[in-house]
Amino acid sequence: MSQDLWNYIFIGTSFALYIGIAFKQRAGSTKEYYVAGGGVSPFANGMATAADWMSAATFISMAGTLASSGYDGSRFLMGWTGGFVLLTVLMVPFLRKFGKATVPDFIGDRYYSKAARLVAIVCAIFICLTYIMGQMRGVGIVFSQLFGIGIPAGVIIGATIVFFYAGLGGMKGITYTQVAQYCVMAFAYTIPAIFIAIALTGDVVPQLGLIGDFTKGGDPTPFLEKLNKINTDLGFSKYTDGSLSKIDMFCITAALMFGTAGLPHVIVRFFTVKNVKAVRRSACWTLSFIAVIYLTAPTIGAFARVNLIGELHDTSYKDAPAWFQDFEETGQMAWIDKNGDGKIQYFGPGKSESGKDGAVFAGKAPIFAEGVGASGERLLTNDPVSASPNELWFGKDIMVMANPRMAGLPKWVIALLMAGCIAAALSTAAGLLLVLSTSISHDLMKKVVKPDLTDKEEIKWARLASLGALLVAVWFGINPPGTFVAKTVAFAFGLAASSFFPALLLGIFSKGMNKEGAIAGMVTGILFTLGYIIYFTYLGGTKSQYLWGISPEGIGFIGMILNFIVSIVVSRLTPAPPQEIRDLVDRVRHP
Repeated sequence: MSQDLWNYIFIGTSFALYIGIAFKQRAGSTKEYYVAGGGVSPFANGMATAADWMSAATFISMAGTLASSGYDGSRFLMGWTGGFVLLTVLMVPFLRKFGKATVPDFIGDRYYSKAARLVAIVCAIFICLTYIMGQMRGVGIVFSQLFGIGIPAGVIIGATIVFFYAGLGGMKGITYTQVAQYCVMAFAYTIPAIFIAIALTGDVVPQLGLIGDFTKGGDPTPFLEKLNKINTDLGFSKYTDGSLSKIDMFCITAALMFGTAGLPHVIVRFFTVKNVKAVRRSACWTLSFIAVIYLTAPTIGAFARVNLIGELHDTSYKDAPAWFQDFEETGQMAWIDKNGDGKIQYFGPGKSESGKDGAVFAGKAPIFAEGVGASGERLLTNDPVSASPNELWFGKDIMVMANPRMAGLPKWVIALLMAGCIAAALSTAAGLLLVLSTSISHDLMKKVVKPDLTDKEEIKWARLASLGALLVAVWFGINPPGTFVAKTVAFAFGLAASSFFPALLLGIFSKGMNKEGAIAGMVTGILFTLGYIIYFTYLGGTKSQYLWGISPEGIGFIGMILNFIVSIVVSRLTPAPPQEIRDLVDRVRHP
């Protein structure tokens, strides 16, 4: 069978399963729509939460970032893993005891203020829209590669599917769909890694292969030592060394970590179980399921880099493998024959074939023109690799999908991986879409604008809000603010860290925190962070202007510090919260 046929079988089967589950488990009440009726088992909820967490940024982009930047890519691995521990220890048991299913609901009641609720709604919308645009971008990349179409068309196809089963099933449908999606993702991520580990290292366990020996085609050498030598021979820094400044690396990791603990779409997942005890058991299962993917990602990144360089560097373009031309067709890889030798050159900033220093790899997406060059390459109207001597460009988000093809794995393994990539993007997009619709229908319409809204009207507003939010997400998925999915998603974590994390943490553990402090802190944090991101992403800000050398990905940590400072200072200068709120905090702190 052809590769396309294998892809259609695996993806078609998985789609039929997702839509069938969503239809069977469709929500019939607001409780089922928002929290799946509150009766999901800890095991199933743990799997669904892990699927919700395994976004396109984790599944597609994180390993690609590790492949291209080595140690620097570990910021995503450390930040997201550590953040989930913070979330399960500091947040969800107490929020579950409080009994509010959404973050704006908690903030509105804890801070006894409609203004605080409105600020929280606005923050939730900004966070979720930023996050979902990254997922839509991931969906577009996968569909573009699957069907040989442009990314915009892929985004639209994925958005249509997400709207159908998320809008129809609500949290009840999403929960059981995500259980199926996690199973697909786990197999899709680990099976190719096992095949490649055996081929490169002789180890059946990918993690042992990463710390073991490279055995393919010669004398065994430590794998990481081999990888470092490959990098340095081509003029790159060692794979195990970092190029980011220590303060930027720290701030990005911290922003991802604290942002995780403030993500609305993850927090709401723990309201689908029966009680606080079930929350703790569910969190334990979730961490176990997450570990399966996160412990495999570094191996995939390292294996992908070895395969990429081994397959392409110094290879004649006319002899390049078929997969390279397939990725060219969809705009995910490009080659410019700068020296006219007909070979693909992949050099770092410290080396070229002439021994001269080259410029740093820029990573701009290629713009293809009509026709071919003298060596048969596709012509470009721009140079995506900044300056000579580098001739090869590849999108970081494509590395996970390209890896099994580079390694020559069976067609069914490649098809399984494609199904997993789509499941990762769809699962998180569905969860985010639900939070966005809930923020509009429940937190805004029901709690603020029209308190007498019936259940039927509330679900209607939720579905309309889903459609509106998805249209916005589609536009940003086609025109993303970041050059790759993980960077776009990192912005969402920065916004969550700078707005929600301090308000939630102080709301749970500080009896003296009042509405004035919470509102002032959230407004300060999110405006500072959002303004910084917009300036350096859209308004022409340069790296030389970074505050203390901190990139937009990490500025959410500084925004969080500002939020804490402003919240505490303002609360000290304004009236204390009512006694019933102080008593409420005492009750919540004993889950």
